[in-house]
Amino acid sequence: MADKNTVSRRALLAGVAAIGAATQLAAILPAAAQETGNAMAAPVDLNTLERIKVDLVAPPFVHAHEQVATGGPKIVEFTMTIEEKRHEVDDGVEIWGMTFNGSIPGPMMVVHEGDYVELTLINPDTNLMMHNIDFHAATGALGGAALTHVNPGEKAVLRFKASKAGVFVYHCAPEGMVPWHVTSGMNGAITVLPRDGLKDPAGNRLTYDRVYYVGEQDFYVPKDADGNYMAFESIGDGYADTLEVMRKLVPSHVVFNGKVGALTGDNALKAKVGEKVLILHSQANRDTRPHLIGGHGDFVWPTGKFHTPPDVDQETWFIPGGAAGAALYTFLQPGVYAYVNHNLIEAFELGAAGHFVVEGDWNDDLMTSVLPPTAI
Repeated sequence: MADKNTVSRRALLAGVAAIGAATQLAAILPAAAQETGNAMAAPVDLNTLERIKVDLVAPPFVHAHEQVATGGPKIVEFTMTIEEKRHEVDDGVEIWGMTFNGSIPGPMMVVHEGDYVELTLINPDTNLMMHNIDFHAATGALGGAALTHVNPGEKAVLRFKASKAGVFVYHCAPEGMVPWHVTSGMNGAITVLPRDGLKDPAGNRLTYDRVYYVGEQDFYVPKDADGNYMAFESIGDGYADTLEVMRKLVPSHVVFNGKVGALTGDNALKAKVGEKVLILHSQANRDTRPHLIGGHGDFVWPTGKFHTPPDVDQETWFIPGGAAGAALYTFLQPGVYAYVNHNLIEAFELGAAGHFVVEGDWNDDLMTSVLPPTAI
């Protein structure tokens, strides 16, 4: 007799398959028959829209983009290649990473509300696994996952309308293996800016001088009987051991941008006093609590949805698992700022921390040493 967990998994997969079939059928219906809310969606002649091809860059950087859209909606073309490869989580700790474009997290994409995202997803024949992509920004077909199953040696092209403004997670979502792929690094984020740009609570325009993408990742690296982290010869060899660790819900590492210390030292995020920096932060699997030690969130969209007025003057903000947030801060003092998950155990013991290095002149009015440490 099948155990309870097996029955539950079978039921879940059956439900996913049924939903996938229904959404694939809906995807081929005439556009005029699709509804958005209570209103019929107006058909768009895509042949009349301008096409823009964007070359993605690896996080924490973000490709060049307009903060305020010029002209009407566009079709924005992206290409991502899936890479299965060895990935170093910490010194001497290695996993088989599943990645979009070779980085953990995958690249940040930026479009404007009303644009069409057209993604070519490539799964080279050198890979061993089937993959797909689920965009939380998309509507229908499991976020695109039902339409993008690509086996090794295949590619798919997905187009969806960016109808909601905000920062959204994307991740791989193969039936029966979603947690394994996501916790192996296969996630990223997309930013859909309002066409007229970001606004403060009063409706005034906000701009930024720099933008960085921080993707927080929980890893579940198994240990052997002697307490040493295990390494495996191929991507499938570690599945059973990794799944056992995952089910205990206790990560071995929680890191920013794929590795302990990835955003420190020579890789620290740079800024200057007076610059406005937009921090885009995603966590595809677990809740997180970003905090800038020595600074604030001047304007914060905790779940990244830009039509919701931002919170102001935040010390720490909460991003639920499976979401992405945004925070805008003007740096006022030089120095090294620690940017952490303020679950301090995860920051200082598991790795969820990075640095901003800020250049400029010190302002004594904001802080000064009145009496240095002195014997009493």
